[in-house]
Amino acid sequence: MSYSHELQTALLAVQRATLLTQHVFHNNAKGTLSKDDRSPVTVGDFGAQALIISALRYNFPKDEIVGEEEASSLRDNASLADQIFALVKESKLKDSAAEDQLGGPLKDQNAMLAAIDEGKSAGGNKGRIWALDPVDGTKGFLRGGQYAVCLALVVDGDVKVGVLGCPNLPVDDAAPISAEVGGDGKGVLFGAVQGEGASSRPLTDGGLAPSKQIAMKEVRDITQATFCESVEAGHSSHGDQAEIAKRLGITEESVRMDSQAKYGSIARGAGDLYLRLPVRKDYEEKIWDHAAGDLIVREAGGEVTDAEGKRLDFGVGRTLKRNKGVVAAPKGVHETVLKVVKEVLGGK
Repeated sequence: MSYSHELQTALLAVQRATLLTQHVFHNNAKGTLSKDDRSPVTVGDFGAQALIISALRYNFPKDEIVGEEEASSLRDNASLADQIFALVKESKLKDSAAEDQLGGPLKDQNAMLAAIDEGKSAGGNKGRIWALDPVDGTKGFLRGGQYAVCLALVVDGDVKVGVLGCPNLPVDDAAPISAEVGGDGKGVLFGAVQGEGASSRPLTDGGLAPSKQIAMKEVRDITQATFCESVEAGHSSHGDQAEIAKRLGITEESVRMDSQAKYGSIARGAGDLYLRLPVRKDYEEKIWDHAAGDLIVREAGGEVTDAEGKRLDFGVGRTLKRNKGVVAAPKGVHETVLKVVKEVLGGK
């Protein structure tokens, strides 16, 4: 089955949402709230989720959506809802055909709130389910670092389409991996369809720019590999990662970067290895934090498993409850890295 319509829609929807997130990113008044899990939510999260879900509803009205945010706090905060809707109204692609493909603008604030609340699917392994993270790496977004707008289509538990919008990554696929932000030539859109490879293209404010295929870099000498890991110690164990790097003979300091920008970076060969190591036995990763990146890395020639060597299972609900941790690496060295991961985590 072809997923060209789904990929085109997802790419345009994410690109349009990045217009809103970049406006918020460059504005210090980000309207931060707190969620029940104590992670921050910004107006960017709400606005991007509304824009993307409205596009999905227009194109695929019967599909389910697993979204990170819900609108109850906005219904109790009229001024914040007004602020977000103003941004949503302004966030339009300059290419009218592209904007029409997404269904055009949301008609009013009630439509915006309803769209945000459409992301309440329980997930599962039956049917078509979109996994959406409107601003992945919210803390990075707030501190002026890397973040990503992430969207994936899961069909019967299997990821078929993945898109990442990374406004603060360099367009140049050959640029060395770095957590730095700023300057010209920033903003890249990654996409993949199962069995068709992965691509990157510059983000634009109109139609889609031409794409080019990407591939993971072959690692001939593991000691020369570049690690990337989460900035937040609450997301991944920095101590365990340091020990794994030591045992592999890797001396170069790891690059700490927020969001699924890490998946995109290693998929195009800017980095080599991404580890997300368990910090608590009871912690369950959310599917929207990994679905798009998992597919993009695998379609770029990489291998992605959990810390026990199992494929990530996106068909058991809103979380990866059957998996612990993430190990992403080129196929040629994944087994070597995984062996050391098991040794370090097994010795605790």
